[in-house]
Amino acid sequence: MPSQQHEALIELFRHRPALATELLTGPLGIPIPAYQQIHLDSGELPDLIPTEYRADAVITLLRGDHPVLSVVIEVQLRPDGRKRRSWPVYLTTLHARSGCPVMLLVVCADGRTATWCANPITIGHPGWILTPLVVGPHRIPAVTDPVQAGDNPELAVLSALSHGAHPDRDKILHALVSGLNTIDRDHAALYADVVLAALPQAARHHLEALMISSTYEYQSDFARRYFGQGKAEGIAEGRTEGKAEGEATALLAVLAARGIDVSDAARQRITGCTDTDQLETWIRRATTAASINDILD
Repeated sequence: MPSQQHEALIELFRHRPALATELLTGPLGIPIPAYQQIHLDSGELPDLIPTEYRADAVITLLRGDHPVLSVVIEVQLRPDGRKRRSWPVYLTTLHARSGCPVMLLVVCADGRTATWCANPITIGHPGWILTPLVVGPHRIPAVTDPVQAGDNPELAVLSALSHGAHPDRDKILHALVSGLNTIDRDHAALYADVVLAALPQAARHHLEALMISSTYEYQSDFARRYFGQGKAEGIAEGRTEGKAEGEATALLAVLAARGIDVSDAARQRITGCTDTDQLETWIRRATTAASINDILD
């Protein structure tokens, strides 16, 4: 059964088909023909063969009504010899169906799998060798600009998944939250869950703090399990009562989630603070601090 990470990565392309062209022309440097439209096509490829084959996703570029390029999108999370044998079938079947050039774009979440997927596939017929176009973590750009993330939230998700230990990790996660604010709640929750599950612990705590303190309403089941139903709802209510009060509520939620003891004096200091910049500074410290003193002093 496909994992949540697998399904979420496919959904990036279903939700934004142009992501495929951006990866082809950007990290991979592959030229593509001029086109006027792009749409998601059927991933079912049983046309010419008795056994049904289904690609993760297919996008087609059109000039007018004529297809000029079809791209098979495959998400591969681990080596699987059977999938490599199916990829040539996907391309030849799609080529017969569309009548236009076709490409195979494989997206991997880890470098080892990306290296494995990039190996040429020798079919046996002289000169017929398929070399998959593979995008792994090392080819995904680090998106640190909130404006860029807002324009392309799906690329921001790939960036956060690929660069959890990057020196600019905090900027990458800030940009991701900005990107999540621009899309519908269901997709934002799905993408956030997958990123949180994949990040190292320190980065995960930092992202949780950002999501609680931002304008993004974190509605996913993961947040409700992690923070507790009542606490998550309390955070949302705090935001509606004022930014400073919401920031204070968010900080206390992060402290509780990390198991950091908060004295009555420290709690009063937090809830009585009206300086949102100071509260945001405390929240950032709370993602890695060992004690309340490390945060407030």
